Amino acid sequence: MEKKDFEQVYEQYKQAGAHHLRQESSLTADTGAEKIVAIRKNEDDDIIAFKTESGRELDYLTALDEAKSGKLAHVDVFHRYGRDIIRSEPDGIEENNLNNLPHF
Repeated sequence: MEKKDFEQVYEQYKQAGAHHLRQESSLTADTGAEKIVAIRKNEDDDIIAFKTESGRELDYLTALDEAKSGKLAHVDVFHRYGRDIIRSEPDGIEENNLNNLPHF
């Protein structure tokens, strides 16, 4: 049986992902999709609004619509708890997770 170096394979996977992330970041400007740069939370620690790199402040429902139509970069919309939810793309980079963004 062939012995695999799981660490090496995973490292190759991460490097390929970082390469694709750099390519996607350069494409963001071409598509016109805006990045979310800050969030606002309520007293229950729920994200209730988003600020884009152009300074636009979006309520949750507007951000959902824009994310679904591809106007917001690096976020996904998924259905859970009976509703649509915005989340960061799972790219392995903690710093760009929505919960880790600055507050406005």
